[in-house]
Amino acid sequence: MTSSVESVRSALEMDHPLDKVESHLHPEGSLDPDFFEIPSGREEIWRFTPLKRLLGIHADAPLDGDNCKVSVTAAEGVTVKQISADDSSRGSSGYVPRDRVSARAWSATKLGHLVEIPIEAEPTGVTLVGIHGESLSTASAGHLVIKAGRFSKAVVVVRFTGSAVLADNVEIIVEDGAQLTVVSVQDWADDAVHHSGQFARVGRDATLKHVAVSFGGDLIRHDFTAQYAGPGGSVEALGLYFADAGQHIEHRLFVDHAAPRTRSHVLYKGALQGDRAHTVWIGNVLIRKIAEGIETYEENRNLVLTDGAQADSVPNLEIETGEIEGAGHASATGRFDDQQLFYLRSRGIDEQEARRLVVHGFFHDLLRRIGVADLEEELAQIVEAELARTVTAEVNA
Repeated sequence: MTSSVESVRSALEMDHPLDKVESHLHPEGSLDPDFFEIPSGREEIWRFTPLKRLLGIHADAPLDGDNCKVSVTAAEGVTVKQISADDSSRGSSGYVPRDRVSARAWSATKLGHLVEIPIEAEPTGVTLVGIHGESLSTASAGHLVIKAGRFSKAVVVVRFTGSAVLADNVEIIVEDGAQLTVVSVQDWADDAVHHSGQFARVGRDATLKHVAVSFGGDLIRHDFTAQYAGPGGSVEALGLYFADAGQHIEHRLFVDHAAPRTRSHVLYKGALQGDRAHTVWIGNVLIRKIAEGIETYEENRNLVLTDGAQADSVPNLEIETGEIEGAGHASATGRFDDQQLFYLRSRGIDEQEARRLVVHGFFHDLLRRIGVADLEEELAQIVEAELARTVTAEVNA
């Protein structure tokens, strides 16, 4: 553990040390779980999460299970290795957990995995990390480090499947001039519980596209943070989620503009259907005093398909300097667009097909921006299957 702690300290030693973030949405972090009190649900970062459905991983439930199996199919030239808890790559991004579950996962992890793209490498294929849950009997902890060397270009897809109770941390390091796409797909069975803390450190003139996709699971809480380690960096954060009856899907996002002339664009879209389907999106962008000349925009859109579903959406901007190119945000939640439906029906399209087309149009622009053709097609098919469960049934009722 000592080596990984030293890695965190080393990563945080910058030419211009960052001031402490005074934000109720981004509390002070620690590697020590006991630094955090057990959440009660009254805390700002926990007020939307149904704590009982976390099955104790937010409190003291053991995280010593071995019920998640990891498999990696690496693109040519990409190296993969299993790492111990005290490996120096852990913490090399500067990641420090900001909540009790993530800190407990950090402390409980015995083995993790490192996926590394060499300097200037441009593998043609996709590296796939599969994490498959085999049982809910005991909760598990996990750790994954993805490192893109300077001026490299690569795509990494992390896919979660099966049944499990998992708390994990994912570190993403994009070194100077690198271009990295990371897609995190939460395609769990209906009974899974997953809390994921994902942190990205983006270097000078580096580009990160991070895509969070959530469909399955009983409860998913996905927390993504991006921080810039040098000027010129760019982050595009995309999210797609579809919640069914009883599901809780929560995405939390923090973009820390800690360097000048950086860019970020955030777009998350979700659909909900069924009684007590609940989605949460919390977006927070911090523009520090040093971050002059930056440009940022964050947007969340939700489409409610049936009665009984609830979408919570909270965009935030914290601006400490006026010397910026632009900053904005938007949030909207609504039902089917009656005008769109009327237009399609007036052209002879039946109601079932019209509803399907409206939802596909809602997700289409986001899907095409993922940039992984096979995955785009697969996700479109999953959306189609989700629609068939409710939209078609509602029309035929």
